[in-house]
Amino acid sequence: MKADMRSRRKALGQHFLHDPNIIRKIIALADPRPKETAVEIGPGRGVLTRALRETGAEIFAIELDRHLYDELERELAPFPSVHLIRADAMSFPYENLPAPFAVVANLPYAISTPILFRLLELRSRISRMVLMVQLEVARRIVARVGGKEYGPLSIGVQYFCEPRLEFVVPRGCFRPPPRVDSAVIRLEIRPAPVCAVKDQNFFFRTVRAGFAHRRKSLRNALKDSGFANDAVEKALDAASITPGNPQRRAETLSIEEFARLADKLFEFTSKIC
Repeated sequence: MKADMRSRRKALGQHFLHDPNIIRKIIALADPRPKETAVEIGPGRGVLTRALRETGAEIFAIELDRHLYDELERELAPFPSVHLIRADAMSFPYENLPAPFAVVANLPYAISTPILFRLLELRSRISRMVLMVQLEVARRIVARVGGKEYGPLSIGVQYFCEPRLEFVVPRGCFRPPPRVDSAVIRLEIRPAPVCAVKDQNFFFRTVRAGFAHRRKSLRNALKDSGFANDAVEKALDAASITPGNPQRRAETLSIEEFARLADKLFEFTSKIC
């Protein structure tokens, strides 16, 4: 039985935070107010849930694992401010929760990025997010233009949020310890995206295409990703992306430059179609 539990938790990427100092720092950073709605994803054994409860916040804790859910349900049943929900965080209808709400969570490593983008889709209902993720993922989220960690994840998050890497969490703070260190990030939702674009989906498609072949020039990466040669050449010229540097790569473009490029590429691609 214990072997089966270990196997299941390994498959789910479950590493349980146990360091009380780290928990205190997360709570202080999140700063949940009495009666404020706080959403926790993957409460696990409930160490963060119990700390959140003590702040007086109204907590909605989403747990997929049946065994962990049953244990938490027995323990937390006497506390009406804690609403334990057995569900998949990726498909859970956050739209039904009281808004605005704060998200405070130790995200499962394997699905941290898709969950983050799922939450960003609901950003109008979220006041702030304090999340623990792999250190590598945290560095990519906060990376600035020109760095080797700067990429689609950086732009995808920074377009909607102001992210800060607050502190690193060593692997020894978990049981069992993962193979990598983690970090806690705070995401403040921007009142509006960094810049306006003609078509948001096309903008992100352009970003992904630009980084799809990092060692290639932006020009060649876009063409290799299916954009028409003529549209790429005209867009790069009209957006003033490559004057004097035809071999410019995606990691050198700011979000605003990608926005200009995407708008021009959208325009010329539409004309070709």
